[in-house]
Amino acid sequence: MAGVEEIRAGIALANEQASAGIAALQQAEQALVEAQQSLAMATSGSNQQEVSQAHGLLAEALQGISGMQSTIQACISSADSYSARL
Repeated sequence: MAGVEEIRAGIALANEQASAGIAALQQAEQALVEAQQSLAMATSGSNQQEVSQAHGLLAEALQGISGMQSTIQACISSADSYSARL
């Protein structure tokens, strides 16, 4: 079995990797916000179903990213809590 310091180091590495994942999600979120803005400008005044659907799907994707970020942050927090108790 690994020693306490090895476990803590492994948790720290996992948390760094998870934080990198959050950063990547933030970049994806920014790209989707820009896509929303571009779509809104390109389709201004349209009342076509496909346009509404596209807007809704982008909004859904953004909500999903936000949820993933929260979940990953909770994971990091849980791992930190465990590490602190070692």
